[in-house]
Order: sequence, then structure tokens, then C-alpha cells
Amino acid sequence: MNPIKELGECVIGTDDRDYFFRPSFRNMARIGEPAEIVQAFYDLCNDEVTPLLQRAAKAYIRDDYSRLPDCVQRYIQSGLLTRKAIMAAHTVLTACCDDDIGELVGWMKPGKTGKRGFVWRSGSMPPENMVIVAQNLMMHGIVGKAKVRKLQRYESNDVTAEFRGADYIMAARNHFGISREEAENLTMTEFAMMIAAKYSNQKGFTREEYDEVMDEDDRRWQAMMAQEQA
Repeated sequence: MNPIKELGECVIGTDDRDYFFRPSFRNMARIGEPAEIVQAFYDLCNDEVTPLLQRAAKAYIRDDYSRLPDCVQRYIQSGLLTRKAIMAAHTVLTACCDDDIGELVGWMKPGKTGKRGFVWRSGSMPPENMVIVAQNLMMHGIVGKAKVRKLQRYESNDVTAEFRGADYIMAARNHFGISREEAENLTMTEFAMMIAAKYSNQKGFTREEYDEVMDEDDRRWQAMMAQEQA
């Protein structure tokens, strides 16, 4: 499958195979509960090393480096890359791929000596790369990189403690007349671009429109339940 990078999709290859990643609403939900999704995003983007990684990644792309500079590698290997960021990256990457990616990101295996119940085995993907890719996936998955106005009921400058993908899935189904599977497979970037395409004036899906759609959905649900009980 060819990834559409503008929507947040990407492919990471090894000598043996390629792994396809998509930060869809369904896959974002696989990260955990609504509050856990936001916490994972915070852990990825709020450690001392993240700004360095972001600057290094830009240089990597701009100068076509084959790897990160040695000074950056030594800084990362010093242990300043926090365990929280690495574990969050592991969780996000695992959630965004339908295949077993232990070869890439590492896995736990039973210990042989009996001193430890489980032993961590590193994957082929360096931790700093895992963090960079996971950050990009979550930006496309819960924030969106389309240049449009903020959407739905989250139209405020307040920081939200939860990300409820089900709200966006339901809104997409009702707003665009698509199936549940199609709605679950959308990324936030794609969802925002669809809104922009439907509303050329960039008015978007306002809080009032969201409430109206959800009220209508509640009425349909109640009517369906009443028919089943009849």
C-alpha cells in the first residue's frame, strides 16, 4: 500500500518487509482511554530532548543526512531521552500499524535466568527515530496538519485533557454520509481537509452544528431501540 504522507500515513521498511502506519481515529483509540491518548502526546512532546530531536530531524531532511549527526547521537545515548517518551512512542507506533512491529520497536520476552520475569529486547529502530515518527503520527491523528480552522466542539483555546475519537467518527458519519469503517479510518488531517472541501468559506463544523448532529443521532438511536423493543 502506498502511503499518502499528506494525510499522515507512512511506511517504514526493514531488510525483510515494509510496515504501514496510519494515525486513524480507530488507531488513536487503540492507544488507550481518551485521557491516556492526550497523556501519550504530552509524554512525546514535553521532554528535554524533544526540541533537539525536532531540530535534528529538520536538518536531516534539509541536508539529506544518512543518519543523525554524531553529537546528537552521543547526546541521546547519554540517557536524557526519557523513558516516558520512548514508551509513549512504542505505544503509538504499535497502535498505528496492524502488523506485529516488535522487530522495529522492541518487545518483552521471558527471562531465562529467573532473576527477571521479563527482559526487554530492543528493535532495529533507534529510540530517537521512534519518538520523531510517533510525534508526527499523533499530530496527524489528534491535532491535524491541514490549514483550516479548529473544528467541532473543541473550538476554544483551552487545553483538553481528553481526545474522544468516537466524537469525530460519529460526526464524520453523520456529516459526510459515510460508513462507520470509513469514518474510523480517517485521520484528523483528512477529516479537516474534508471539512475544508465541503465548506469553501472555511466555516467548518461549528459547535452548534456538532450539537445539532449529535442531538439528531440521539433521536435516531432512541427510535431504533424503541423499534427493537416493540
